Amino acid sequence: MKILMATMGMGIGGAETHILELSKELKKRGHEVWVVSNGGKYNDELEEFGIHTVWAPLHNKNPQNMLKSYKILKKLILDEKIDLVHSHTRISSFLLGKLHKKLGFPYVTTAHWTFKVTPLLKAMTNWGEGTVAVSDDIKTYLINNYGIPAEQIVVTVNGIDIEKFSSATNYDDVVKEFSLREPSKTNTIVYISRLDESRALVAKQLVEIAKDLDSKINDLQIVIVGGGDSFDEIKSKSDAINKDLGKNLITLTGSRTDINKFANMGKIFIGVSRSALEAMASEKPVIVAGNEGYIGIFDDSKLKVGIDTNFCCRGLEMSSPELLKRDVLDLLEKSSEILQNQGLYNRETVKKYYSVEKMTEDCLRVYKYVLEKHKI
Repeated sequence: MKILMATMGMGIGGAETHILELSKELKKRGHEVWVVSNGGKYNDELEEFGIHTVWAPLHNKNPQNMLKSYKILKKLILDEKIDLVHSHTRISSFLLGKLHKKLGFPYVTTAHWTFKVTPLLKAMTNWGEGTVAVSDDIKTYLINNYGIPAEQIVVTVNGIDIEKFSSATNYDDVVKEFSLREPSKTNTIVYISRLDESRALVAKQLVEIAKDLDSKINDLQIVIVGGGDSFDEIKSKSDAINKDLGKNLITLTGSRTDINKFANMGKIFIGVSRSALEAMASEKPVIVAGNEGYIGIFDDSKLKVGIDTNFCCRGLEMSSPELLKRDVLDLLEKSSEILQNQGLYNRETVKKYYSVEKMTEDCLRVYKYVLEKHKI
């Protein structure tokens, strides 16, 4: 098939990585894929894999940008004779919903998260003839708030490339780049997330407890990976702590595309959603914590709640500095053997439930469902 993916941008982020991995796997299976967005760091990887990238200003609701994007999408769909369109964000879905009504192409949407619901925003949201939800709670949200029939929704996962994310990943170059101490000989905590205000709560909490952790943990270093509108605030506080201690306790890297190296670097990992799963694939013990809630140290007792919330912690108790400190100290006091066994369990969990192949099969099920409707 000729498949068009549309999203706001292809910068660093969980939804963007989802689209990247899905597009690559579809390409492997013989489909031709176009990704339309405002661009971003992942476009290079898409192009290296033989996937077409098309620029359109889909990143905001500016009327001129929306009109320009509408024209670009329409021309591409008609010129390339696109077989199926798959939208991943509210703005792209609004425009493609309008085009779908006019042109009649098979149309699929994915819900990567829960949107704020107001009468105006609800009116602007166009869901496809088939919809993919990345967790069960998002499926419930779609049914309750938008009245989408349950049979039109397939729940999928954030597929993780377990070859890219593994304990064999070499990270020597980034250790050198940031003048880090050898992670295998230290108690290194790695945190990875977009550092926007809507995502950076736990990063701020980690910085808040850093000095206290340092007083209790030998050879501690903390690496925070990500960029966003809270980066400068977190960097300023981290620099002040480093200056006060007279050493480089906290390192901020900014936005990166070589996330797999950092995911494999830590003795333990703190994060949420796709980042947590990527660290799990790298055989790391993980504390699952984010802006929407707190799961804590992941083990077999947390499997159900992890899967139910797509490792986003929605609806759970909120993260706090006290909870975070308790679990960091708990993990780093465990023996190397216990930590290794937790890491092995985590990787097996990802292999069993979160493969790129499963994610792609789920999407192909929705594609088939929608295409069958067009044959009737």
